[in-house]
Amino acid sequence: MYLGVDVGSISTDAVLIDNKNNILAYHIVKSGFDHKGAVNMAVKGVCEKAGIRYKDIIRIVGTGYGRRNVPDICKSVTEISCHAMGIHTIFPRVRTLIDIGGQDSKVIRVSDEGFVDTFVMNDKCAAGTGRFLEVMANAMDVGVDKLGEYSLRAAKAVKISSTCTVFAESEVISRISEGVSEEEIIAGVHNAIADRIVAMVSAVGIKEHIALTGGVAKNMGIKIALEERIGRVLVPEEPQVTGALGAALYALNCGDC
Repeated sequence: MYLGVDVGSISTDAVLIDNKNNILAYHIVKSGFDHKGAVNMAVKGVCEKAGIRYKDIIRIVGTGYGRRNVPDICKSVTEISCHAMGIHTIFPRVRTLIDIGGQDSKVIRVSDEGFVDTFVMNDKCAAGTGRFLEVMANAMDVGVDKLGEYSLRAAKAVKISSTCTVFAESEVISRISEGVSEEEIIAGVHNAIADRIVAMVSAVGIKEHIALTGGVAKNMGIKIALEERIGRVLVPEEPQVTGALGAALYALNCGDC
C-alpha cells in the first residue's frame, strides 16, 4: 500500500492506493494552523478507513504547500506534477486540467503520459480562487456550500465587473442595497470567476478533454459557468483529493528513492 498526502492551505488530503492504482481509502481534514497535526489526523483517518496499520504502508510521498510536514516520506513532489498524474489516472483522456483551490488556481496542460507539459498559476491574488467565493458568500451571509444551489435558481446573472476581491465585495454589497436578488448576484460571482479562469486557460491553450478539480469543483455553478465558455468539463467523484492521489502514484512508482 502506498500513501499520498497533499497539505494545502485549506485542507490536508490523504489517499491510500494498492499496487494496481486502486484507491483503498481517502481522508480529508482542515489544515488549520497546525499542519503537522492535520497530517497526523489525515493519515490516521485513511488508515482507519482502510483497516490497516501505519507500518503497513510501504512508501509515502508528500505534496502541497506544507509537504515538509509529512513524516517518513520517500520524497516530496510539487502539487502541479501530482495533480497532473492524479487526473491522468482518473480521466486518461484529459489534456487540460483546471484546479481551483482555496488560495490559488492553476491550469495545467497534461501530457499523454500524465506529466506536465506547461502550466499557469494564480497564487498572488484571491480572484479566481475559493477565497474569492468565501468573501462573497460572507458578504451575502450565505454558506459557501450553498452558492451553487443559489446560482442555479437565478433567472439571470448580474455583472460583477471588478477582478479585485476587495472591490468585487464592495460591488456585491452595492448590488444587495439595490435590491438585486442573491441568486442573480451569486450567478454573477460565478461568471466573474469563470472569466478569470478562462483567461488562464487561454494562456496555455485549450486542449480537450478538460477537467476541473479542487474544492471549488464541488460548486455546480462554477462548473456550469465554465462549460458555457469552454465546453464540457469533467469533474472527478471526489475532486478534492486529485493531488493526493497523484502523490500516492508517485509513491508507488518511486522505487527505492
